[in-house]
Amino acid sequence: MARYRGPKQKVARRFKEPIYGPSKALERKPYPPGQHGQRRRRRESEYAQQLKEKQKAKYTYGLLEKQFRNLFDKAASKRGITGENLLKFLESRLDNTVFRMGFARTRRQARQFVTHGHIIVNERLSDRPSHEMRADDIVEVRPKSRRLEVFRENAERNRRTFPWLEVDRQDMKGKFTGLPERQDIPENIREQLIVELYSK
Repeated sequence: MARYRGPKQKVARRFKEPIYGPSKALERKPYPPGQHGQRRRRRESEYAQQLKEKQKAKYTYGLLEKQFRNLFDKAASKRGITGENLLKFLESRLDNTVFRMGFARTRRQARQFVTHGHIIVNERLSDRPSHEMRADDIVEVRPKSRRLEVFRENAERNRRTFPWLEVDRQDMKGKFTGLPERQDIPENIREQLIVELYSK
């Protein structure tokens, strides 16, 4: 399936946030990309702000437009606040869970690990990055893959914890305890703007 493969730091500079991880590009060039990036810009319209927020969420979680829209429709049909439901569904994807557990440096790398067959869910191999995690699902790195240096380095480097995940980095295994609460999701996304965009 097609993915964005263009310059990552240009995207980060456009949104003024390290979407793909820590970046020195934002420090060196704290202005949008392009020849007009340093010029004084006109105030963004309401629609432009909404579209920008949706694009930021799509790039952050690595989804295509159709995938993102389908997930939004699912969030809208579920009881509760649509914007919060959307973020919860994004966080419950398998590739994002592998990233949050610290088995991968980035979501891109996590997606690659999943598609290459390195990840097991509930003792069964899963090669779908979009696999929806459910409460008490067990995620682990395949035993043969645990010897790979990249997994060992990631497990040692990534020590951040999240309330909806229980992780044993020694055994490269973790448990998805349930959908996260909005206040626990660290991404700087104004989900209400996305709801307003799709509600037009």
